[in-house]
Amino acid sequence: MAPHKKSKKSKRELKKLKKRKSISTVVPPVESKTTESDWWDTFWRKNSSSTPGSSVPSDEAEGFKHFFRVSKNTFEYICSLVREDLISRPPSGLINIEGRLLSVEKQVAIALRRLASGESQVSVGASFGVGQSTVSQVTWRFIEALEERAKHHLKWPDSNRMEEVKSKFEVSFGMPNCCGAIDATHIIMTLPAVQTSDDWCDPENNYSMLLQGIVDHEMRFLDIVTGWPGGMTVSRVLKCTGFSKLCEGGERLNGGVRTLLGGEDIREFIVGGVGYPLLPWLITPYDSNGLSASMSTFNALHEAARLLAVRAFSRVKGSWRILNKVMWRPDKRKLPSIILVCCLLHNIVIDCGDNLLPDVALSGHHDPGYGEQYCKQVDPLGRTMRDNLAKFFHQGKEKAVSK
Repeated sequence: MAPHKKSKKSKRELKKLKKRKSISTVVPPVESKTTESDWWDTFWRKNSSSTPGSSVPSDEAEGFKHFFRVSKNTFEYICSLVREDLISRPPSGLINIEGRLLSVEKQVAIALRRLASGESQVSVGASFGVGQSTVSQVTWRFIEALEERAKHHLKWPDSNRMEEVKSKFEVSFGMPNCCGAIDATHIIMTLPAVQTSDDWCDPENNYSMLLQGIVDHEMRFLDIVTGWPGGMTVSRVLKCTGFSKLCEGGERLNGGVRTLLGGEDIREFIVGGVGYPLLPWLITPYDSNGLSASMSTFNALHEAARLLAVRAFSRVKGSWRILNKVMWRPDKRKLPSIILVCCLLHNIVIDCGDNLLPDVALSGHHDPGYGEQYCKQVDPLGRTMRDNLAKFFHQGKEKAVSK
């Protein structure tokens, strides 16, 4: 018997079916209706009064910020940044104890709680009713997504924005053409014996990774670099950064020169502590021995501006306590991403206008126990510019006294 022939009609239907299939593959991913959406009510009931004398605020909105470091509006914004990434891939077993898929909101909440508290994955999981492996998966997926989607929250300012930054520094500290403040901190960790080396062992005999950052007048990070071993000096880290290479090549801190009343030219610069070299674009304080009146005035104003960076690190390590606790055998290839995302979250909080709760920032220095490093490198042009600034500040002080 001859084989059955397909009709033209069936062929047309087959083509339509194939077309529908191909179109369906580009439809944006949609969250399953079986996801858990009431996560906050469940979490709040379970954790708001879990311990006697708890420091959790009684107000629900403040309690939300206590647990996740952000307001509900900022939380929703963060969810919008990572939503597509978190639902575009199969959840791979990301379910709660009742068998429902985790909503994007609950995934973000789990990741933020892990980063904010620095508590173990087991402890964080228990507070949400999920297992340790789920916390691990969710947190890393969130970090990957935010690292990619929130890049615009950490970038060097354009010329217009930089003019605003310089104006604020001048109004607050009297520093003309100052573009920011730089500092560095150690992220302490334990390492397996096979990975330990002198490079990772810092001056306080801790294994650590360095984070260096430049902040503006609002303590927003403008540039960061991390991943370098804690055994390096901050001056050496600076020299290895792309930021330093751009400055040395005239491609960064290359805006308009300010001419002072005495005719001295002041180029764009940042301020840093004594651990950094004195350069034309990085101004450090005078040595504390044998200070003249003008030097003392300069050091006081310089320190006030530099403390913005110190406070920024105290805030980021206080808000995202995972950075302030000893990390247990982290993957050194993944740790820089964790650090970067904490800095992105720090900036998002500022950009969204959130006010931190009073007890969030660290009460002491962000690097307790670490002694001050001293760098003896002095560039003659940097010395001249520092002297000109000191003279300018002292003249301004004398005029103010005479009035």
